[in-house]
Amino acid sequence: MKRDLLELDELSRPELLGLLRRTAELKAMRRHGGHCFTLRGRTLAMVFEKASTRTRVSFDVAMNQLGGHAIMMAARDIQIGRGEPIADTARVLSRYVDGIMLRTYQHANVVELARCATVPVVNGLTDLAHPCQVLADLFTCQEHFPDLGALKIAYVGDGNNMANSWINAARVLGFELSLACPEGYDPHGPTFEAAREAGARLTMHRVAKDAARGAHVVNTDVWASMGQEEEQAVRAGVFAPFQVSAEVMAVARPEAIFLHCLPAHRGEEVSSEVIDGPQSRVFDQAENRLHVQKAILEWLLGGRELC
Repeated sequence: MKRDLLELDELSRPELLGLLRRTAELKAMRRHGGHCFTLRGRTLAMVFEKASTRTRVSFDVAMNQLGGHAIMMAARDIQIGRGEPIADTARVLSRYVDGIMLRTYQHANVVELARCATVPVVNGLTDLAHPCQVLADLFTCQEHFPDLGALKIAYVGDGNNMANSWINAARVLGFELSLACPEGYDPHGPTFEAAREAGARLTMHRVAKDAARGAHVVNTDVWASMGQEEEQAVRAGVFAPFQVSAEVMAVARPEAIFLHCLPAHRGEEVSSEVIDGPQSRVFDQAENRLHVQKAILEWLLGGRELC
């Protein structure tokens, strides 16, 4: 039976930790010049309705390094951009490729794609969730703090897809997640409540320092995501008190690290002093997208040749 990766809470704790272990193996192998062609002969279709740098390059290179092939398709360049139903696109692509990655706006689109496709589907980003990014973030955290379940992680800013996926990760792994969002910009209510009912250790704050106090990890995202550009001026005023500054980092643990999924707007959601400072791990985090993508693809697509 095929598996998909649409949201992190679809994974069991052993599955999620297994992906992180495999990520570590693949990263170490790459660092030492090793090769692992587990996806030789496999093809991934990558469909983009939203622009991308890290998602596009990391999935493409991941398939290449594992011996497979990726096909990049902008939605405007294929029939889905001219009104072909997602269900039809799913059924057709399933006849050609071994897996599909979709980066889109509405989460319902990736759910429909997965429902109708007979090959595994990966959520490359939706307005609701960004599971692949947070898996890379978790791996980055684990490189510094091996016991993820013992961490306090702070998320400061917009309660967007990143916040939602952090909530799902906290539900699976059991770490403490402390969020600070402006009123009216909270994470997705059903996601938050479902996680809390499942026992996740979640707290909500209206002051950035309250969330960051005592944290091992402080992370944030842009104030206006793709598709929200017209709200930029309004959001800039609302979110100004939620900038991750040196003062915010000072209340976290001395060994705390800073994360941002990028692209970043210095002087808005994070100060230059923080993102370019010694506690920042944003470029390690970006690199780790490649390694975690390889682990995800191996898990979903299966391997024909062992390393």
